[in-house]
Amino acid sequence: MQLENLGWNGFFAIQQHSGVPARIATASRERYSVWTQAGEIEAVVSGELRRNSLVWPAVGDWVALRPGTSVIEHIFERKTVLSRKQPGRPIQEQVLAANIDVLFIASGLDRDFNERRIERYLVVTQQSGARPVILLNKADLCGSDQVDLIQDRLTASTGAPVIPISAVTGQGIELLNDHIAPGETAALIGSSGVGKSTLLNRLLGHAHQPTAAVRHDDNRGRHTTTARSMFIMPAGWLLIDMPGLREVQLWASPDQLGASFEDIEQIARGCRFRDCTHSGEPGCAISESAIDPARLENYRKLQRELDYLDRKLDKRLMSETKARWKAIYKAMRHHPKNQ
Repeated sequence: MQLENLGWNGFFAIQQHSGVPARIATASRERYSVWTQAGEIEAVVSGELRRNSLVWPAVGDWVALRPGTSVIEHIFERKTVLSRKQPGRPIQEQVLAANIDVLFIASGLDRDFNERRIERYLVVTQQSGARPVILLNKADLCGSDQVDLIQDRLTASTGAPVIPISAVTGQGIELLNDHIAPGETAALIGSSGVGKSTLLNRLLGHAHQPTAAVRHDDNRGRHTTTARSMFIMPAGWLLIDMPGLREVQLWASPDQLGASFEDIEQIARGCRFRDCTHSGEPGCAISESAIDPARLENYRKLQRELDYLDRKLDKRLMSETKARWKAIYKAMRHHPKNQ
């Protein structure tokens, strides 16, 4: 394998390290498959990295193997990071994938279609640093007029490329190659049942991932992908496939929301008051606009979520700083400086 074909570029090359460069292709718990210039091997994390590193390997990471071994002893600085808040109560980041250039956001044009979910994924993409591309799968289940209407509405509101496709019939699949170059890396994200595994099989040209039909009562899917894995596409780019996400809590700062709701942000600049909450204040430009009320309410919801996360992270930082200084003072009392 040529490293350049696996995504290696100058950003990683200037990070000098004596180890053997490798890219993590599959991660399941603490088991890793990595791609090197010599081929694919199984690897483990070194004891020193386990003890001292604040960063844990993720699919897409470039790592350095100890020469002559399959031991990961270093993680290269990441160019981009796709992450979310850890599900549940802990205020922690969960890295889903690293060093991706494009995020394909898959949504099914069936009864589970949800524009608000797409908007949430776009905020996740903005935080990651990747380029978003929205895939409207199962286009064969809708009339062409309805597909065109949805495509035009999403293009106008989000500014992101929107591609109607059918993983079953192959409709529009070749258009994905127009949005990513050979050697670049994409990740495929979406909820269970949108057809990600079927799409991956179609892109690969053979059945690699198992598939399952959605439930007939609500069109929700079952998990068929159980681990995050990277594949080389016939067109020369790489794709990271991930299990369906039931929950995507944001891991971003409040100021990253505007890029995903640029239409609302631009109109809001015309409000009479700078601290306008867009809830009926006099001179509110948003209230007088034609913005979809559901999109506006989702904007407010995501803003509240990010504000809450920001406050929690600030409190955690203050608590950790206080604990660190407490430990320093305690150490100074037990080990006074010799006069």
